[in-house]
Parts: sequence; C-alpha cells; structure tokens
Amino acid sequence: MAMLNIASLIIGVIALILAVFAFIPLLGWANWVIVPFAVIGLALGAMSDKTSGRNLNIVVVIIGVIRLMLGGGIF
Repeated sequence: MAMLNIASLIIGVIALILAVFAFIPLLGWANWVIVPFAVIGLALGAMSDKTSGRNLNIVVVIIGVIRLMLGGGIF
C-alpha cells in the first residue's frame, strides 16, 4: 500500500506545480483540470496506509477551489 501513497504524492506535487501556474491571470481555467486530477490523487491517498499523499491532495483541491471561486470559475 506504500506505492499508493507514493503515486498520490507524485500526483499531488504535479497538481500543486500546475496550481501555482494557474494563479497567473487568465490561466484560472486550468483549475478545472487540476482539481479533478488532485481528486484522483486524493482517492489513491485515501486507499493508502499513510496520510501524507492524501493531505497534500486535500491542500491542492482546496487551493484550486478557492482560486476558481475568486476568478468566478473562468479567470
């Protein structure tokens, strides 16, 4: 089950890097791809024995959703 946590961490790191770029004005639409990607990582992390991957993906989902709310879902 440790492999699920590693996969979740990898997905979370990739999603977090993409979320940082999505903070650039007019790139907020990218969060519509980043949030579901992080939810997949969250599901993998939830199936793992460890919690680090799950927690990272929860943070990425929260950041992405807040960014979508601030931009009205588009910007």
